[in-house]
Amino acid sequence: MTEPAEKPRKSWFKSSPLAHGLMLGLFSLVTAGLLAWADQATEAPIAARGADDLAASLAQVLPASLYDNSPATDMRTVTDAAAGPVSVHIAAKAGTVTGTAFELTGYGYSGAIRVLIGVAPDGSLLGVRVLSHAETPGLGDKIEVAKTDWIEGFTGRSLSDPTPDGWKVKRDGGIFDQFSGATITPRAVVGTIRRGLEFFARNQAALTAPLAN
Repeated sequence: MTEPAEKPRKSWFKSSPLAHGLMLGLFSLVTAGLLAWADQATEAPIAARGADDLAASLAQVLPASLYDNSPATDMRTVTDAAAGPVSVHIAAKAGTVTGTAFELTGYGYSGAIRVLIGVAPDGSLLGVRVLSHAETPGLGDKIEVAKTDWIEGFTGRSLSDPTPDGWKVKRDGGIFDQFSGATITPRAVVGTIRRGLEFFARNQAALTAPLAN
């Protein structure tokens, strides 16, 4: 009679809980290394893209003819009683400040609206752009310069043009158009721009002081 074949024994490596732990640890180590490498490899391109986006945004609210410095890197931080700490980009020619640009956030129908505001030393608007928002496509997104020219209508305005009572949408008694079916969004943008002009007025001396050589 033929004896039954002996069952193969499981190796210690396959059956040991310690071995399974070692394999899991090795897998985690390799995964972490790959993630770290990917993060390091993409860090520089992401930073470069961010710098390009910032420069492009600033160019829309600070005309290039106004400065011979780098507003993207020449900055001042102003701590304001109402707005809190605000980082301000400074445009200057031969050390004399010719413009400022800063970001404030308003809240529309669907959430935060980031607004970049360019202001001349006399307190008039050099330009305004919406950097990001989550407003309804086809309605609230008309605040984008790519959709309509509504945002460009603020250039040249100031706290005295119109008077403070005019810094509202027409539905609220002001001079600025609202959108059909969407009043909350333009109301938020108008209010944010007015807050920006008020911030500048409160801190005008600090913001327009000459740049250090």
